[in-house]
Amino acid sequence: MIKVNNRDQEFIHGMTIQILLEKNEFTFPGLVIKLNGKVIEDHERAQALIKDFDDVKVIHICHGG
Repeated sequence: MIKVNNRDQEFIHGMTIQILLEKNEFTFPGLVIKLNGKVIEDHERAQALIKDFDDVKVIHICHGG
């Protein structure tokens, strides 16, 4: 089991951040991803493996004035 934005989600062996984003339909252009408190850069998403019991935060950045 993993946590995604404080909600339990099934752990899938071999899942990367990119697969998680696609599976959960996170399609916003301005996303910040934290894996166990560490920011994952856009270019790292396809290689960043998620392990059982990991905590993932997906944060949508909004611009305003």
